[in-house]
Amino acid sequence: MMGTIATDQGPDGAVARVGRYRWVICALLFAATAINYVDRQMIGVLKPTLKAEFGWSESDFATIIFWFQLAYAIGYVGFGRIVDVLGARAGYVIAILIWTVSHMAHGLATSITTFAMARFGLGVGESGNFPAGIKAVTEWFPQRERAYAIGLFNAGANIGAIVTPLLVPFLVLTFDWRVAFYVTGVFGVVWLIAWLALYRHPDRHPHVSAAELAYIRQDPADPVEPLPWARVATYRETWAFALGKFCIDPIWWFFLFWLPGYLFERYDMDLKTFGLPLAAIYLISDFGSIAGGWLSSKLIAQGKTPNFARKITMLICAFCVLPVFFAQNIASVWGAVAVIGLATAAHQAFSANLYALPSDMFPRGAVGSVIGIGGMIGAVGGMGMALFTGYILDATGNNYSVLFGIAGSAYFVALLLVHLLSPRLARIDAR
Repeated sequence: MMGTIATDQGPDGAVARVGRYRWVICALLFAATAINYVDRQMIGVLKPTLKAEFGWSESDFATIIFWFQLAYAIGYVGFGRIVDVLGARAGYVIAILIWTVSHMAHGLATSITTFAMARFGLGVGESGNFPAGIKAVTEWFPQRERAYAIGLFNAGANIGAIVTPLLVPFLVLTFDWRVAFYVTGVFGVVWLIAWLALYRHPDRHPHVSAAELAYIRQDPADPVEPLPWARVATYRETWAFALGKFCIDPIWWFFLFWLPGYLFERYDMDLKTFGLPLAAIYLISDFGSIAGGWLSSKLIAQGKTPNFARKITMLICAFCVLPVFFAQNIASVWGAVAVIGLATAAHQAFSANLYALPSDMFPRGAVGSVIGIGGMIGAVGGMGMALFTGYILDATGNNYSVLFGIAGSAYFVALLLVHLLSPRLARIDAR
């Protein structure tokens, strides 16, 4: 039974007699994030097919990505406020309804304009995934487990990115690319049914035992009322998170949307052969997402401060991205997979810890708004990166060296900004 008292082992190895239902919630968040990334990445996997059918240039493709990211920026800050006011349950329902309808609308697109319209709707809906997910983690997990839980559900992004290059080519070759959008849209509908059936706030959930609720609430009480958005934006700690996102999010977007085309062009692959190397990259990423959250949670459990645990983990991750500088010059596709996979794994580990910072520094009633502001700023950076990537590739004949160079340095800049703006990751005084 999900609500029974059972032996539970956390990331610190400590054993306690508490329930496990919070991990069911984490599994739901994992599944939502996987679906989010299937829907998000399909445009990248289908890029060579769509370029051939519609005659797009790299700049045309970048324009479509730009509109997704513009909507993502607008939607992220909006959903941050929505989940603070309405809660994670209602926020997720709104988000997945918008993104599933918009995703399936891609199957009706016939031009750059109509693709951009569908991507805009997708960006609005998908922007709700992480504000709602982080809000749910803040409600369901104590501070010591949050980075680990975020790392676990964030690993769904990599599962989505693994499934997409394996499933979508099969659907395209069996049917066509339009049917691929319709079939994958069903995943969102199924998840929504499960979410409505299983998710409640832990204080009101019939499957949560008194022991588990006490475990979830072990941290000192803080205000749960939403802080005004304008007030949240005045804290340096908000901008520590937001500018970190500004640095690293564009790199993840670059990997997500341009890696399929890179493998096609650099290693002369096609729809039948590029799926396995791309899936391998994101399989490696999965380990990074979980390991990054586990490491900082382990350090906190050993008595280290969240400030030390988060930042030392992020520094290790920044060094792990460095070898991607040389990816363009690697002749072997599997050598490139190893180097790029290490970089994407390090990104996910870095991201899991960056996402934990708002709950470290802010009361529960402000976490969604902080995540929303940071996501908006990260998406603005992604918009610039998309247009810059299209320009560079058109201007250099698809040479990725400059882009990999930017990717290799971005995480050091992000960590430096986080440290300068919040040297101690101290909690704000929200009174």
